[in-house]
Amino acid sequence: MLTQCEREVVTLVVRGLSNEEIAADLRLSPATARTHVSRAMVKLGARGRARLVVVAYETGLVRARAGFNQSVTFEAVIREQAPQVLGALVRRYGQFDACEDAVQEALLAAAVQWHEEGVPDNPRAWLLTVASRRLTDQFRSESARRRREENLVVMAPAAELVAPAADEERGADRDDTLTLLFLCCHPALTAASQIALTLRAVGGLTTAEIAHAFLVPEATMAQRVSRAKQRIKTTGGTFALPPPEERQERLRAVLHVLYLIFNEGYTATSGTQLHRVELTAEAIRLARALHALLPGDGEVTGLLALMLLVDARRPARTGPGGDLIPLADQDRALWNAAYIKEGVALVTHTLAHAPLGSYQLQAAIAAVHDEAPHAEQTDWPQILALYDLLAGVSDNPMITLNRAVAVAMVRGPEAGLDELSTLDKDERIAGHHRLDAVRAHLQELAGDREAARASYQQAAKRTNSLPEQRYLQARAARLA
Repeated sequence: MLTQCEREVVTLVVRGLSNEEIAADLRLSPATARTHVSRAMVKLGARGRARLVVVAYETGLVRARAGFNQSVTFEAVIREQAPQVLGALVRRYGQFDACEDAVQEALLAAAVQWHEEGVPDNPRAWLLTVASRRLTDQFRSESARRRREENLVVMAPAAELVAPAADEERGADRDDTLTLLFLCCHPALTAASQIALTLRAVGGLTTAEIAHAFLVPEATMAQRVSRAKQRIKTTGGTFALPPPEERQERLRAVLHVLYLIFNEGYTATSGTQLHRVELTAEAIRLARALHALLPGDGEVTGLLALMLLVDARRPARTGPGGDLIPLADQDRALWNAAYIKEGVALVTHTLAHAPLGSYQLQAAIAAVHDEAPHAEQTDWPQILALYDLLAGVSDNPMITLNRAVAVAMVRGPEAGLDELSTLDKDERIAGHHRLDAVRAHLQELAGDREAARASYQQAAKRTNSLPEQRYLQARAARLA
């Protein structure tokens, strides 16, 4: 929520006033005006800035060039360019917070000027130029002006910061998104901090949006992001690709973070909604960006394919009242055919050209499910064979849990229950509601209604997701 002063500042920025003019108009010091602008831009986020400018045109604050697309084009460009510009600035200046503020101001300036004049031929160069000027202005106005200016002098020339023209080969395709992802997923950070910082810096989501998605107070999420930035600074994290010997391990961390973001969006761990579409959409967008940078990496391709193949089922996964519909009962005509086609093509290609990995095999399993016209036609023997391969490359109890279902469908529910018994003493999953839910399902298939009912009830008690609770309680009630 913007404060009254921040709203006034944003209105003046949209009208095209500089920080100095805003300070004079509102009778603030230049530093105070700059602070209000930066805070407002961070709160608004990329989508908020786009909506803000559209409103400005509609209300007559700013006049648009006739026929110019006032929303989709601008937002699409800034969503793509913002992390690249932030990455370039952090690489050059090394001050994450200051660079982020400068990018926010440059994006709003772009919202005004581009709507009047059209998107420039090289939007990245335009944003870099404006943001670097804002940084220079900020450095000059601070108390340690001389020392900061001396530091700037010894840095590379400003011309190197600007993206080269389209006809220049040197560095023309440089994209700092991958480096920024590596920085946000620094090994010194917890998984929660990696996720928050990735969504904030690379995804362009506001702190409020991230907090809402994970059902935590905005102040808590703001502290998490701030601590993550400080942790990177104190541990000596640098804006550079990891050395070759560390790169694959660090890439796995990046993929894991994107996987966690997607999973939280596809099946929220708590709250009233089963899905958090903003998280699944952002995870897919970031996975696409990563795949564009590393198209030959099998696991990057596998993760993107997995997300597409799983998210394809989302339209059929809930009923009119938001109640969960299990895979076997879904109306497959509602599935996203375009996602399935793309996901199958991706996983088919990568399985033929890259070493096997966990995400590729999970995507292959998802593809088998998606390609079955009806649940009864699912190729369970093939799925079980893929789970056997997956168990050989990943020691994950969730894989064992899902494999038990495949075993039950091929060899009978009793065999599946035997597989589940190996997880009872695994601390990583013991007490997890999904273990109870799968056990209940297999007990029901085996005809043990009383045991299945008790397991469904136990699973319902252990989940914080209201849609899952309702589904599990309904299954238990049906067996009463």
